[in-house]
Amino acid sequence: MLKKREISAVELTKSIYDRIDRVENEINAFVTMNKEEALVAAEVANQRYKDGTAGPLTGIPLGIKDVICTKGLRTTCSSKILGNYIPPYDAMVMTKLREAGAVIVGKTNMDEFAMGSSTEPVWTGPTHNPWSLEHISGGSSGGSAAAVAADECLGALGSDTGGSIRQPAAHCGVAGLKPTYGRVSRYGLVAYGSSLDQIGPITKDVTDLAIIMNSISGYDPQDSTSVPREVPDYTAALTHGLKGIKIGLPKEYFISGIDPEVVTAVKNGVTELEKLGAEVLDVSLPHTEYVVAVYYVIAPAEASSNLARYDGVKYGFREKSPANLMDMYYQTRTNGFGPEVIRRIIMGTYVLSAGYYDAYYRKASQVRTLIRQDFEEAFKVCDVLVTPVAPTPAFKIGQMTDDPLQMYLSDIFTLSANMAGIPGMSVPCGFSSAGLPIGMQLMAGHFKEETLLKVGFNFESATGFHKQKPTREPSLRIPTKRSMLHEE
Repeated sequence: MLKKREISAVELTKSIYDRIDRVENEINAFVTMNKEEALVAAEVANQRYKDGTAGPLTGIPLGIKDVICTKGLRTTCSSKILGNYIPPYDAMVMTKLREAGAVIVGKTNMDEFAMGSSTEPVWTGPTHNPWSLEHISGGSSGGSAAAVAADECLGALGSDTGGSIRQPAAHCGVAGLKPTYGRVSRYGLVAYGSSLDQIGPITKDVTDLAIIMNSISGYDPQDSTSVPREVPDYTAALTHGLKGIKIGLPKEYFISGIDPEVVTAVKNGVTELEKLGAEVLDVSLPHTEYVVAVYYVIAPAEASSNLARYDGVKYGFREKSPANLMDMYYQTRTNGFGPEVIRRIIMGTYVLSAGYYDAYYRKASQVRTLIRQDFEEAFKVCDVLVTPVAPTPAFKIGQMTDDPLQMYLSDIFTLSANMAGIPGMSVPCGFSSAGLPIGMQLMAGHFKEETLLKVGFNFESATGFHKQKPTREPSLRIPTKRSMLHEE
């Protein structure tokens, strides 16, 4: 429509903000809006269409997870300790999106410092699932997924340390892709677990995942973990037919305790892939039982190190009247961090401490290697692994906040892709009897995003789950915490 001049980028952007005005009060997907700058960017996009220099993302309104640095636009990680932080630089993905002409709608809500699975941060309040306001949107990129599902933007960026793109995408009935570690620059991504974090897109369908991946992928010398590898045209992978594709079903991912409706939806999805020409075979990932334990040693350890910089000295929140320097550190971190972040810092500091490093962190790193080797063996016989994204559909807000172990177990099917550094994708594959979306996870070998996109594209084309949308309009019955929201 933009190319045909049926609408202008300014009209499109204004329509997005009109939608936000109608539904945001009960979804709570955004932390900070960027309306003034967005309208300026839309005007520039209009000119690019007139000049014939527009690209696939020119004039497209996108949401950005609030863990990605945006020059001049507040970046809080949904944490009090960064409540007044305005970055002096853009993350590399932001530089790429701006060059592509994208319109940045605002910064989306998230679990504090990306540590969580439900987007229920203490400071900014929970993000509600557009399909059912009583349920979580997933996490930690819940604001991005909910914003896409609720039509508050046309796509969004999230980050994924243990499933934080794929799980909220599944719970909100949209598509999400965690790229291979090193495929997308982490420069400007506020660090949680540096060996696990990866930025990726959340969109309405697989085609849009490919379009955004074309823009944000590539080598960045500012990121020491970025891989100098040529970026393919991901949209070229969106071809019909799966003949010759081998689908592996890991037996460890279809175990007792999973919601039967999730199992049924995913297995029905596998049947569809067979109809499209794929060959299905059983595989094994024998070290899967250790994934949760290993993750919750390695990720908190890295978090403990990364979050040591938030001490009230150089930037961010500082306790106003400390008795002395040590008290300032203590009060700032105690009052600036939420309970889950504090919990993970304590766990991480413990497993890195003298006398415990070998027993915990070193041992976890060794088992992580075994997990990666499991995937290498599986991909010798298959192209793609298919599993559930989460063991249940979205649970109710507040249901697991007092049971962190149960919350951690909700990521059991997504953590391993981060451990191995492989790409993983979620596509909608059905609905529960309560009408909540269910996602199917696809995983492939390193830098095999094209294979994932091809399989996901064919599945979408055959099923159409991605075209179903939440039907309800805002009722304004559920109050949400809005003290954070303001325009820059």
